[in-house]
Amino acid sequence: MTAATAEPTTDDQQGYSARHLSVLEGLEAVRKRPGMYIGSTDSRGLAHCLWEIVDNCVDEALAGHCTHISVVLRADGSFEVGDDGRGIPVDIEPKTGLPGVELVMTRLHAGGKFGGVSYTASGGLHGVGASVVNALSARLDVEVDRDGHTHAISFKRGLPGEFADDGRPNARFKKRSGVRQVRRTARKTTGTRVRFWPDLQIFLPDATVEQSLVMDRMRQTAFLIPGLTIEVRDERGEQVVQETFRFDGGIGEFCDHLAKDAPIVDVLRLSGRGHFTETVPVLDDQGHLTPTDVERDLEVDIALRWGTGYDTITKSFVNVIATPKGGTHVRGFDRALTKVVNEQLRAARLLRAGDDDVIKEDVLEGLTAVVTVRLPEPQFEGQTKEILGTSAATRIVSNVVLKELKAVFDNPGRGQKQQLRTVLEKIAGAAKTRIAARTQRDNQRRKNALENSALPAKLVDCRTTDDRSELFIVEGDSALGTAKLARNSEFQALLPIRGKILNVQKASVADMLKNAECAAIIQVLGAGSGRTFDIEAARYGRICLLADADVDGAHIRCLLLTLFYKYMRPMLEAGRVFSAVPPLHRIELVKPKRGQDKYIYTYSDAELRRRLVELERKGQRWKEPIQRYKGLGEMDADQLAETTLDPRYRVLRRIRIEDAEEAAKMFDLLMGSEVAPRRAFITAGASELDADRIDA
Repeated sequence: MTAATAEPTTDDQQGYSARHLSVLEGLEAVRKRPGMYIGSTDSRGLAHCLWEIVDNCVDEALAGHCTHISVVLRADGSFEVGDDGRGIPVDIEPKTGLPGVELVMTRLHAGGKFGGVSYTASGGLHGVGASVVNALSARLDVEVDRDGHTHAISFKRGLPGEFADDGRPNARFKKRSGVRQVRRTARKTTGTRVRFWPDLQIFLPDATVEQSLVMDRMRQTAFLIPGLTIEVRDERGEQVVQETFRFDGGIGEFCDHLAKDAPIVDVLRLSGRGHFTETVPVLDDQGHLTPTDVERDLEVDIALRWGTGYDTITKSFVNVIATPKGGTHVRGFDRALTKVVNEQLRAARLLRAGDDDVIKEDVLEGLTAVVTVRLPEPQFEGQTKEILGTSAATRIVSNVVLKELKAVFDNPGRGQKQQLRTVLEKIAGAAKTRIAARTQRDNQRRKNALENSALPAKLVDCRTTDDRSELFIVEGDSALGTAKLARNSEFQALLPIRGKILNVQKASVADMLKNAECAAIIQVLGAGSGRTFDIEAARYGRICLLADADVDGAHIRCLLLTLFYKYMRPMLEAGRVFSAVPPLHRIELVKPKRGQDKYIYTYSDAELRRRLVELERKGQRWKEPIQRYKGLGEMDADQLAETTLDPRYRVLRRIRIEDAEEAAKMFDLLMGSEVAPRRAFITAGASELDADRIDA
């Protein structure tokens, strides 16, 4: 039987025609699809709008016409950015008949950064920054000081005009084109001030720009442009917060600021420039885009230093615009750095003829670097400018690093020779550690570990090997004995530790591995440590810290978390580390009602008081004194299972790293080698402590 094919009807044919096509003109496309231009409409996208306006001021500073930038976060939700640069042109642009400031604010891809005349280096080629912010603002005001006057123009959702007052985005608005002169100024006074109110029709209600984010960004910019003063003022809180940033040391000072560890070599500065030819479409007199070869210069300036730590901090910038996801310039830096280090390791005989080359991860261990390049009209991957795409940057940056770093090793300055030798020894040691850890990891797979009986004898293992498996790190042998009877041996394993483990925040790797408790935890988990940690090889799906509910228990948890944070951080990042929450009190009821448990457990003093008030209100009595647990060893197996181990009833607190930098600062404060900051922290918090809560 043959299936009949239906002929399309006239309605089907006319169901999709030219009348269904939409043409978005001007800034309509931005309002229709804001994510294409600013990434998102949440806090990240709102911050990107602020950066677009700030970057225009920074471009003036890069061009040598601006020495002061101000950023104000207003209490009404608006943002104001000003500079003392040349001021946006206010004269008439001949092709459109519009004032320059109106053209810049209302037309996509209009600006002074395309020809390479007004700006030899700027934040980007796109020319859509200011106009996109204008399109996504309920109101935007611009004031320009030029030619002895202050010129003003306002916009409502991208449309030029004039508001009836000077402070509300929803004030009466009259559409009109052109700028107006509002007052006279000194002839030599120039600059631009932009204030915008984000459009609540576009951005999410909870979108905000954090004060710390603005402070960090402006501090970073001041580092990158020596001599530039940036003032930040936040008027949104109960108290006005104001900061001023100015650094004359440039990226060398920035590199020292970023580093969190002690240096083993002074900051090295590598600088140079390169030349390349780029084919770009150029608009001719007839309005046609013609592919044209353009000669470009690219300047490279890099600051780097190695420290005693193991973390890598690499910040990269293109014309002061941060590129957090790297790009071609970082690729060239990594490639050349690894090549030079391998050459120097072999010249110093730290690598023998048969040894493999060190890899990038070995070289970057403990490295802090700031990589900056400046070039006209950089090509970014996407409007958010997170990745540099100019291909010539890889070759030029690589050549500069190869030449300059080799010169540093060949002709070290006073005191540098021993420092550089220490750097090479550190990198060679990192490579050996990586190879040894890889071998150890391969040998510590669960099957091999069990067959070879290489696991610690005190480990009480479980039977399952899937993601349900849990490793409880328990405090002491007394708690272990009870936990053995209380656990589910199908998926719960136990590892006792004796007392307080080593504080690894201020101990070397060698000392950490010599510590029996630390070594046992790493060995039992079976996934390696440090850079070689492989979370896929972990023998247990989750780790649970089971410590007493007292001061010593809290200290032991802190020490264990320091170990995981420094050497097994992926477990924390994946949310696979938990802290068990044992109860503090047990209330034994006298004559409990039918269906009511005889014992009630509470986990805080406040909860205990609340439950006692409830029981008293219901007329129920309890035995005195109420039991206060000081250790897990005081519980019997049934109580421990019911309150702490049984997944049906227990309470677990997931340990996460939401902000790695803040977590690193807190671990360093609480567990680091610097005593003075810790003493200041304890002294400052002493007044907030309730002395009656101290369990003495």
